[in-house]
Amino acid sequence: MTDEPYRWLEAMGNRREYVREQLKGGAPAFAVSLPEGLLLLGVGAGGGSSKVFEIHDRLAMAALGHPADLERVRQAAIDAAHLEAFTRAPEDVSLRRLVAYGLSATVKQQYEQLFAAPVLGEFLFAELGASPDRDLLVRLGFDGAFSARAGGVAVVAGDSEAERGAVAWLDGALKGITDRTAAARVLLEAGWVLGQGRGFGADLPPAAEREAGWRAALTGKSLELGWLRREGPGAVRYETLRPALVLGDGGASAPHPGA
Repeated sequence: MTDEPYRWLEAMGNRREYVREQLKGGAPAFAVSLPEGLLLLGVGAGGGSSKVFEIHDRLAMAALGHPADLERVRQAAIDAAHLEAFTRAPEDVSLRRLVAYGLSATVKQQYEQLFAAPVLGEFLFAELGASPDRDLLVRLGFDGAFSARAGGVAVVAGDSEAERGAVAWLDGALKGITDRTAAARVLLEAGWVLGQGRGFGADLPPAAEREAGWRAALTGKSLELGWLRREGPGAVRYETLRPALVLGDGGASAPHPGA
């Protein structure tokens, strides 16, 4: 009996390595706070699976992982947000509360149940504020651990060290950028560098190579862009932007069909 705690720790370590192996090679997802709103970006393999979603009013999600697990967490987030809005008020729905007291506990419990499959996914949640410095970006891991930052940029890439490098580079590369098209292209550059396993230091490829790289990498893939607008007519804040906005052959947005 005395070795049971060690067996449990070993089992947790094995599960962690298993999930990381399953997420390896997945296309990263991004969220960035801009003056006019919050932009979420993901690149999917196509075939109808999605990586960027509306959650509730001022809330949205981007993720990487198994489509079935992403859908389960998305639905749990929607249900929790609507329950909060019903029992309190729509304006009382808080991303920090939603993650800290709901989603984090659910994902953690799933991870720690040795005879149940863990969640194969990592998640970014974004909450639109009255100004960029009041936006909230929350990263939720497959083990239930989460971190939050006010505004700026957030990344999920399945590798914590690579994520930190990407965030540090993006904080500088996005400085002064207010246009969502330009911001999306910088995020795609970071996504391509991560996908190549390259670092963001001295071996960072030049800008022309990065752009050529992400454009080539999008061949046969599905680019998803979610936008939470800060101001504008109507009560609906979320819309899905067409890939043409980034690719340069137009750029009108299409209304999101809803969560």
